[in-house]
Amino acid sequence: MPNGSTTHEVLTAVFQVRHFPAIDTGQSGELRHGGGPGELAVLLWQRALDPQAGKWSLPGGLLREDEDLTTSARRQLAEKVDVREVSHLEQLSVFSDPDRVPGPRTIASTFLGLVPLPADPKVPADTAWHPVSSLPEMAFDHGTVVEHARTRLAAKLSYTNIAFGLAPEEFAMSTLREIYCAALGYQVDATNLARVLGRRGVLTPTGKTARSGRTGGRPAALYRFSDSCLRVTDEFAALRPPG
Repeated sequence: MPNGSTTHEVLTAVFQVRHFPAIDTGQSGELRHGGGPGELAVLLWQRALDPQAGKWSLPGGLLREDEDLTTSARRQLAEKVDVREVSHLEQLSVFSDPDRVPGPRTIASTFLGLVPLPADPKVPADTAWHPVSSLPEMAFDHGTVVEHARTRLAAKLSYTNIAFGLAPEEFAMSTLREIYCAALGYQVDATNLARVLGRRGVLTPTGKTARSGRTGGRPAALYRFSDSCLRVTDEFAALRPPG
């Protein structure tokens, strides 16, 4: 909100676990399976105008005088990148370095947004999903915002049920393991994950099974998250890398 020479913008780091092909996909942002395990991806749009034309940015814009921060974040996602539904949205922190952007001082309130695995939002031509592990050249401090959001997500995977925001409505444990591995950045044992989440009351068996794969075998049991809103499950828990 304008206040003297200071303006206020809202930025959102939207994450989804996606499958990228082994070859370079360019800037299409299309969902193409078969290139390996799922990776945590962030939604970015490419700046067409200066300052820093050609660099990639988080979706966002100026806060209007008649809206709160969450309303602004949702509006910016709908207007800038045509993402109208996120399964989870929470405020991160405020970036207020006086020199973070050129021109008038601009304070940024940042958000973390999650999109579930099966969704495939039809984004504009100047917008694409990028693996968080290999970000392109980012505008201003937006790369720092992405890393901050990734750290928040990884931390909350330990002591909350936040993975509901990345998971399908129903899933096998192998799918949930893939989501945790992608978001945490290291391998997670599926059996141990099922035991921990089951003990915390995070998961509910659906009584259904997945279709058998090409190799046959016993169909995998399907689960769902017991809640579709954020809750603390074990405030002192911490998931750690193996070894």
